[in-house]
Amino acid sequence: MKINIKATDMTPSLRTYIEEKFGSLTKFIKHFDEAGEAAIWLEVSRTSRHHRHGEVFRVAANLRLPRHILRAEEYAEDARKAIDQAKNILHAEIEKYRTRFVKPKRGGKGNSARFS
Repeated sequence: MKINIKATDMTPSLRTYIEEKFGSLTKFIKHFDEAGEAAIWLEVSRTSRHHRHGEVFRVAANLRLPRHILRAEEYAEDARKAIDQAKNILHAEIEKYRTRFVKPKRGGKGNSARFS
C-alpha cells in the first residue's frame, strides 16, 4: 500500500511513526493491495500558527479503495495522538467496508456450511 504524506513540519521520526501506524492497516486490505488499488493520502497540519494549547494538530486520512474512499479526520493536542486516533477510525471504517462489500468465500467457517 502506498502512503502519500503531506505535512507542513515533517521530521524523519514523525514520517517513520506515520508509516509504522498506517502501514499496519495493510493486513486488513491486502486483497486490494495486491491488485495495487489501495493508497492512503494523509495530511498532517496545524490548525493555527499562534495557538499553543488545545487541539492544534489536524490529521486527515483518505484511504482509496475500489468502490469507496474511506476518510478519517482528527484533531488533538499532539500530532502523534491525532495520528493514532485517525488510524483507529480508519481501521473501524475498513471493518465496515469489509462486511458490506467483500463477499465471504463459499464453504467457509460459517455455520451454514456445516448444516448444508
